[in-house]
Amino acid sequence: MSSRRIIHSSLAPKAIGPYSQAVQVGNTVYLSGQTPIDPASGDLVAGDISAQARQVFENLKAVLTAAGLDFDNVARVGIYLTDLGNFAAVNEIMKTYFSEPYPARSTIGVAALPKAASVEIDMIAVIG
Repeated sequence: MSSRRIIHSSLAPKAIGPYSQAVQVGNTVYLSGQTPIDPASGDLVAGDISAQARQVFENLKAVLTAAGLDFDNVARVGIYLTDLGNFAAVNEIMKTYFSEPYPARSTIGVAALPKAASVEIDMIAVIG
């Protein structure tokens, strides 16, 4: 097995559990799920689903940057929503961070998320 490299950004929220913000194994970087937590305050951002999704993508951007990557390196996105009625709004925010060809993606409705967030997103990125 390839050696693991732990990736951390002080510009993204600290982990709220026993996990790393991201782990690189070989040419693949696995980004843990980010919720709409403001890294400066540690609190959930105020606002609607668009504001929350934007904060999530900004948190993920900080972790990608710490890995020396950007959204063009993302191969897969996993989105978790407490209300699938927010699907279209999250799509609109996602389109401001990605361009075609888009990464693979799944969107899953869940009962609850940490800190009562409405959205959580994780990613898998590839180096090269």
